[in-house]
Amino acid sequence: MASADVRRWLFAAVLAVCCAAGTASAATDTAPTREQVRAAADKVRADPNMPGVKTEKKLRFKERDDDEEEEPEKKTDSLDWLRDFVRAVAEGARWLIWGLAALALAWLAIRIHRWARVRAGGARPGKAPLPSHVGSLDIRPESLPDDVGNAAAALWQRGQHRPALSLLYRGALSRLVHAHGVPVRAASTEGECVALAAGRLQPQAQAFFVRLVDAWQLAAYGGRLPSTAQVLALCGEFDLHLPAVAAPVPGFAQEAAA
Repeated sequence: MASADVRRWLFAAVLAVCCAAGTASAATDTAPTREQVRAAADKVRADPNMPGVKTEKKLRFKERDDDEEEEPEKKTDSLDWLRDFVRAVAEGARWLIWGLAALALAWLAIRIHRWARVRAGGARPGKAPLPSHVGSLDIRPESLPDDVGNAAAALWQRGQHRPALSLLYRGALSRLVHAHGVPVRAASTEGECVALAAGRLQPQAQAFFVRLVDAWQLAAYGGRLPSTAQVLALCGEFDLHLPAVAAPVPGFAQEAAA
């Protein structure tokens, strides 16, 4: 039985005792004292028929308190991803700014280097470097003999026909690039070299170069050799038409000046 029931029983018993005492006192015309009331209550409490105090525990669901405690936690969890996202965006933006700053510094360093080269008399920006090879042929002046014509004639007379024609063609390309300013590139074909040289050479020199290219192509791709007279004529005219120091071409000079 719960404590509330015990209190009700106790109150009823005390009330009954008080009523009895009141009746007795009414008969004697005296009110019950505090000691009499306490004694009556103790007597009722000691009665074996009165139930004792029994404590019981019951399970119940918590409603409002649990919800109120969990709501702040749920709100906190729901904002964690937003904080992480903002932090990741800020970190990425910081690295992006550093990367752009590094690229800007690299670009500025390149521009300063090019400006310094121009001021020092170096190559102009945008001017392509001269090729060292055309295809597999080395056209550097230091890789060639000083007298290309006589060296090629000596090779031909010793029976080294293909090396002799290769030397003539390499020497002609080297003179076109380094002496005549013909814009031959590393991947230029024989036909392209002839077309590029047309505006930079005198007519006789251009005709000589065409004959030289025909003799080279005949041996390199056709598998046939020109006559000895043709080859020796090319060797003898080499320095005449393709000198190491080129004479100015009037038409080309006028175009360049314009």
